[in-house]
Amino acid sequence: QVQLVESGGGLVQAGGSLRLSCAASGRTVSSYAMGWFRQAPGKEREFVADISWYSSSTTYADSVKGRFTISRDNAKNTVYLQMSSLKPEDTAVYYCTVNTRARTRIGSPDYWGQGTQVTVSS
Repeated sequence: QVQLVESGGGLVQAGGSLRLSCAASGRTVSSYAMGWFRQAPGKEREFVADISWYSSSTTYADSVKGRFTISRDNAKNTVYLQMSSLKPEDTAVYYCTVNTRARTRIGSPDYWGQGTQVTVSS
């Protein structure tokens, strides 16, 4: 079993920045792909970004490309999402995920965090 706990969400003005963190426990996740998804009010959950097990590959949704950066510290069993130039449409609950069946792309995660709220005001 893997437990994922997100932190770093909050309220920020448009154009601002936030850094989300996700700490994994229960099992080391250094060998697996990790990623972030988000869900805005009234919308379906959507992919944001993922990172391969050794940080050699990252993938981003078109809507966040150039503004968000995903990274990981395998020694700390932690993944991060640096968000810059935030827009009101980035407002959502952000979920950290891991796929223990994959090393490169997150695909269909088998573990999810509880989520952290990010609100961007205009």
